[in-house]
Amino acid sequence: MDLLNTLVEKGLRRELPTREEALAVLATSDEDVLDVVAAAGKVRRHWFGRRVKLNYLVNLKSGLCPEDCSYCSQRLGSKADILKYTWLKPDEASAAAAAGLAGGAKRVCLVASGRGPTDRDVDRVSETIRTIKERNEDVEVCACLGLLSDGQAERLREAGADAYNHNLNTSEGTYADITTTHTYADRVDTVQKAHAAGLSACSGLIAGMGESDEDLVDVVFSLRELDPDSVPVNFLIPMEGTPLAKEWHLTPQRCLRILAMVRFVCPDVEVRIAGGREVHLRTLQPLALHLANSIFLGDYLTSEGQAGKADLEMIADAGFEVEGADQVTLPEHRAASGGDCGSHGEAGCGSHAEAGCGSHAADGGCGSHAGGGVCGTAATATVAGEPRTDLVAVRRRGAGTDLAPNA
Repeated sequence: MDLLNTLVEKGLRRELPTREEALAVLATSDEDVLDVVAAAGKVRRHWFGRRVKLNYLVNLKSGLCPEDCSYCSQRLGSKADILKYTWLKPDEASAAAAAGLAGGAKRVCLVASGRGPTDRDVDRVSETIRTIKERNEDVEVCACLGLLSDGQAERLREAGADAYNHNLNTSEGTYADITTTHTYADRVDTVQKAHAAGLSACSGLIAGMGESDEDLVDVVFSLRELDPDSVPVNFLIPMEGTPLAKEWHLTPQRCLRILAMVRFVCPDVEVRIAGGREVHLRTLQPLALHLANSIFLGDYLTSEGQAGKADLEMIADAGFEVEGADQVTLPEHRAASGGDCGSHGEAGCGSHAEAGCGSHAADGGCGSHAGGGVCGTAATATVAGEPRTDLVAVRRRGAGTDLAPNA
């Protein structure tokens, strides 16, 4: 296919595709999806080899958010039956982070619901960052606390934060349809503040909210212009009790095409499969590793994820390897001279995910994995295209509970 050959050549040169080419990737048929994966996989392997970076979420403060983001189970007015708790103490957060690191995670993502942190909140998170770093010398720490005020990004970096996540989520043209309590420009401003402070910027999107192909291309092109080190791709989990609970638009093939388009537009950036991979990619998750070079390990913010052991087995079975703490994530031309994975001079390393942090898109992760296999209950038979509500389960373990985390 001439389109795919052209996109591979452009990806290897870090050349931006045209909007028409990006739209054409999304318009390819299910019959061609393996060709699309193979082409984008060449670009992924050129810049990242067969390494997969593991990230681990710690929800520092769950629920009770004053913002009205329609996709989020922690939103104002949410009726989702999620865990609700105030700030974890530094020792509690450090213990939660240790579980993920023991499971192979390289980065810990510290997330808190809310519009944005107060200065007291920044002090609190700074103490948590220092506690985690004192106990885990090589860990990367990304903060995701919402909209930043002047000077807060600098304070987080001084405390040892490596990165900051704040997702754009959707196109500027449709943002007001999703959220009314803050603007798209507010989100762009926070990403720019993080970048200017020397933090590795992480910003991504949520697919599956009813957006058009044009909206998806718009937000990914906007991300390319912002130039974050990491682009998390969340797939909406329609959680009961949220305005988007009935929005089931994604198929595994559609998710693969979206990831391929992101890889072609952002060829040398850490692309992370974030919230919703288990629910929407399901048994095709291993194919997505040929497109993205980063995932979350274990559970998400307010929802369950695939068993950590199953994640590690999937990576190995697909012929990939877990990225080590001593390996630099980003290609040499983007990496800092000091050896960190950031791309902005002395900036720290770049990834973050949140599987939705800053956007809380990961709030909907995937359900019951007691068997340790692919997400969902094995006995459930479904019709192709039918909503998989059986794969959505609220997190009841880990941070904010007395139960061991999934890592």
